[in-house]
Amino acid sequence: MTFSLTVLGSNSAIPAHNRNLSAHLLNVNERFYLIDCGEGTQFQLRKYHLSSQRIRHIFISHLHGDHFFGLIGLLNTMHLMGRKEELHIHADPRLKEILDLQLDASQTVLRFPLNFHPLLSNGYSVILEEERLEVHSFPLKHSIPVSGFVFREKNKPRKVAEARSFAYCSDTAYDESIIPYIHGVHLLYHEATFMESLTSTASEKLHSTAMEAARIADKASVKRLVIGHFSARYDDLTPLLAEARSVFAETYLPVEGIPIDL
Repeated sequence: MTFSLTVLGSNSAIPAHNRNLSAHLLNVNERFYLIDCGEGTQFQLRKYHLSSQRIRHIFISHLHGDHFFGLIGLLNTMHLMGRKEELHIHADPRLKEILDLQLDASQTVLRFPLNFHPLLSNGYSVILEEERLEVHSFPLKHSIPVSGFVFREKNKPRKVAEARSFAYCSDTAYDESIIPYIHGVHLLYHEATFMESLTSTASEKLHSTAMEAARIADKASVKRLVIGHFSARYDDLTPLLAEARSVFAETYLPVEGIPIDL
């Protein structure tokens, strides 16, 4: 049974150094779940031959542009390609107003049902429950409301040792209060916008350093950590990886388009 994450974009704020904006595709038994949708996401999907028509649910962590500006373009492409299957979006309730305005302004009536599920910052809560997967949301610490997500496999496949899990922590300051929500997951994606030399900048902007992401991974006893959301000031990411591995050895850099199997 497939349970894999493909990072489509690992940069923050602006695309740079051949790194794109935040977007992540989780494949659970060939069902696709898109997490964040920065500008250019649909280009990345096409580049890596990942069918957008197989996406059933889209989770948007928050309303900073580098996490959702690609959404209306993706929806329009799905429409033009003749999608009929319903699509679910889980996001800040204000995103529905934004999408409705964009669709109205372009006089677009989608060919497929679009179901919107508002996320509320009210602690750890179940936002999706399917036969093989359960998804939880929880609040992160940033300048605007942000949701983290935990995806937990249900009904463990016979050939898998234990039910697999993935946690996604996008824009957030260092915050140990999230540890109970992500404890023991098989894979954690945690933002690491800056190096430790810019801890004060990270704190001011409510972002994390690579070393702080590693501390969270270590304290939460996760199996593997993937860092991302890198500042455009960094061309070479190996120093960020080295800092993180000095705290948590099982830290990895994402390679956009290459699946990480769990």
